[in-house]
Amino acid sequence: MTTSKMMMYSSNSQVDLEQQQASLKPQDWDLGHSPTAQSSFTEELTVVVGSRSTSPSVIGSDAVKSESKTEDPYLVTWDDPDDPENPKNWSVLYRWYITAISGLLVLSATFASSAPSGILRQLTSELHLNHTLSILTISLFVAGYCVGPLLWGPLSEQFGRKPVLLLTFAGYAAFQVGGALARNTTSVLVFRFLGGTFAASPLTTSGGIIGDIWDADVRGKAVAIFTVAPFAGPALGPIVAGYIDVAGISWRWLFWITAIFAGFCFFVVLLTVPETYAPVLLTRKAERKRKETGNEKFRSELERREMRLADRVEAVVLKPFKILFVEPMLIAMTLYLGFLYGAVYLCFEAYPIVFTLGHHLNAGESGLTFIPLFLGGIIGVVTYLLYFNPQYELQIAKHAPKPVPPEQRLIPAFYGGPLLMISFLWFGWTSFPSISLWVPLMSGLFLGTAVIFIFLALFNYIIDAYLAISASALASNTVIRSAFGAIFPLFSTQLYEALNPRWASTLLAAITLVMLPIPFVLYRYGASIRRTSRYAPTVEY
Repeated sequence: MTTSKMMMYSSNSQVDLEQQQASLKPQDWDLGHSPTAQSSFTEELTVVVGSRSTSPSVIGSDAVKSESKTEDPYLVTWDDPDDPENPKNWSVLYRWYITAISGLLVLSATFASSAPSGILRQLTSELHLNHTLSILTISLFVAGYCVGPLLWGPLSEQFGRKPVLLLTFAGYAAFQVGGALARNTTSVLVFRFLGGTFAASPLTTSGGIIGDIWDADVRGKAVAIFTVAPFAGPALGPIVAGYIDVAGISWRWLFWITAIFAGFCFFVVLLTVPETYAPVLLTRKAERKRKETGNEKFRSELERREMRLADRVEAVVLKPFKILFVEPMLIAMTLYLGFLYGAVYLCFEAYPIVFTLGHHLNAGESGLTFIPLFLGGIIGVVTYLLYFNPQYELQIAKHAPKPVPPEQRLIPAFYGGPLLMISFLWFGWTSFPSISLWVPLMSGLFLGTAVIFIFLALFNYIIDAYLAISASALASNTVIRSAFGAIFPLFSTQLYEALNPRWASTLLAAITLVMLPIPFVLYRYGASIRRTSRYAPTVEY
């Protein structure tokens, strides 16, 4: 749940990133200083957090060099660095407003992912579902996160951010209405999957919007603040749904609420959010020039590239997995992040067993138990901004003019792994009904903090280590993560009932212990491993 933001990982700008990063100089490779690499971070964190793929805005702004005009007078670029049409030159207040709206879109999408956990009792009773089918209302929505980014990323690069957001939020709202009106199990499950597929759009495009409007010096802070939104959605969903159940209101109203929320977001985008994708804006500028001058030679970079949508989709879908299967360190990090993502979604079933059955909380009160995970995520983001990021900036000064070794990105995971293991053991072995519920509840603070530390560390490492093909590496990572998030809830109840909360949580802690050495091994041997890699560039640090 907290890591829905991580879906903010996306394959959205894979092709453009890889073309651009191949030409970057070593001193530009640092995330936070390189417009391309930092855009990569924002697109996937897209989320959230994580995360991120890269922003194709670099094509029209950072990537389109002024000398291009000298070489070709008909290539349309920004008039000068202060061109008011460039989204990065819009007023700071307006750009923060767009950033806030981007967070709202992700909040809407992630709210719906977890919400059914609070109405499962009603769903089971009215539609005569067994427990596994009722859990599919969560799993299938998250499974849509596997499919959506592969569709909306290429489309947003072809037609722009705004048209894709409008299309997907209209579809997302429509499928929520379908869920509210559904009369049988099949309809509910189909609408959940389609709703998740369309709701994945802001997880892909919102991070790209942040990359479009912010320069590298501010972008990192915007992304860190932005990642709070994906924590809030999954935490709020069970609360609202739980109190709908307690009040005796039909479960259908939960779908009406998500439909209204999605519809509200649709109109906010329609009326207040402009197009921010620089290549599309430059294409519009080229169209104006052709109309004003009558000269058909004026073209934007996007128009000249003439890459068919089918070719872009093929690159986005196939290449990430070709890279994944031949990169051992990428496989290790993907499994770690996948387990992390799945374990968080597993909480939607584990928490009710401990707090609803064990401590006799009603559905509304049980929803409130997810708040510590959200607060832990905030603690993780604030700690990252105030401690880890300044430490990394010191490394930049230390290694200048050379880039900082990617292994320096792994340090937060040194703390996140032990915190994750402790949180599982804490939750499990304090889950006895005889112990105050506040004790296992507080383990969520550690879990939320650990998720942020591990995710940001490994995500940034992937970007810095793979550079020109980091978007492909992140794309496969995103799909695998979402698959873990969809699968884990399906067996979590059986796991906790068969082993009881103590030993089930101990099993999760043991798996964490197996995963825990990954960042330490990469920190020690990462440079050697990268020298043998087919895709990680060899750079002198």
